[in-house]
Amino acid sequence: MSKPVKGTERSAAGRAPVVVVAGGGTAGHIEPALALADAVKRLRPDAEVIALGTERGLENKLVPARGYPLELIPPVPMPRKPTPELLRLPLKVRDSVRRTREVLDRVHADVVVGFGGYVALPAYLAARGRTPIVVHEANKSAGLANKVGARFASRVAVAVPGTPLPKAEVVGIPLRRSITSLDRAALRAEAREFFDLDPDAPTLLVFGGSQGAASINSAVSGAAKDFAEAGVGVLHAHGPKNSLVVQEFPGRPAYVPVPYLERMDLAYAAADAVVCRSGAMTAAEVSAVGLPAVFVPLPHGNGEQAVNAQPAVDAGAALMVADADLTAQKVAELVIPLVTDADRVARMSAAAVGLGHREADETLARIVLEAAGA
Repeated sequence: MSKPVKGTERSAAGRAPVVVVAGGGTAGHIEPALALADAVKRLRPDAEVIALGTERGLENKLVPARGYPLELIPPVPMPRKPTPELLRLPLKVRDSVRRTREVLDRVHADVVVGFGGYVALPAYLAARGRTPIVVHEANKSAGLANKVGARFASRVAVAVPGTPLPKAEVVGIPLRRSITSLDRAALRAEAREFFDLDPDAPTLLVFGGSQGAASINSAVSGAAKDFAEAGVGVLHAHGPKNSLVVQEFPGRPAYVPVPYLERMDLAYAAADAVVCRSGAMTAAEVSAVGLPAVFVPLPHGNGEQAVNAQPAVDAGAALMVADADLTAQKVAELVIPLVTDADRVARMSAAAVGLGHREADETLARIVLEAAGA
């Protein structure tokens, strides 16, 4: 049992739980952790939620912006190949675990929730045998940290069926409430005005992650004339380090290139369909807001992006195209018949919403609070 927080009565009933989330490094780990944190606070406003991170991670920007305290610990990056760094790993793990344990003791943690990555591994090892652990895995192929944590976790939550972790419970991916509660129809007029899009034309949203994707940029922009002739507007986020110049076609719906989408909610609301990568968070958000998708999985890594897209494809909510097959002609052949068919868009949208991510945040929050004994 954790020690009482000063000034707070802790008992079997009515106590104020302290939840520590470990999901640093990338947005794919941090955003689900913050969505879970928000859900915990909605269900138990008296709860404390504290995030673990490292001094070099994206969490230093995202966590304070969402109003949660951030405790920094030494990172434990896992070398993928034999290197001199591998020989120093045991010492780094030991130091990080010690520092993490100090944090858990100081904040009187009732439960540790890990989302994978190099912040989660020391959190799992520090909490083992001392504080209940809940693991959340967003990908069907679990990472090393979550494979370790799942071995001694109280509860294991996963995004999709078939994830090979013990005691896995399928809950989906926790998403921001601003996404899961998005009323696209109500925001459509405002969204299209915001981006200078045609108010009435079928509209395609295109993005390739925060940095853009060269193959998507080239293929979709290469089909600009086809979109114009078909009466389709395009909102294309090409990435801040990339440039995109597209021919204008007077009298036709605009093709609007932007470096980055600060208002992702308005981008989703403006669109009838999307062409994008299929990272776990992206695939979950696109499904939750009900956008028919053409997923173009990142061709690198272990193929997990194709795995992420498959449930939506199987449900009839999305199409999938290999990056190597993506050409301007392919884009025009697949996307124009989709986005200009209102009945097909409606069917695919309904199938997307049915994939089950909209309630994942509160489902996981209940699991976490139960593990904390709250």
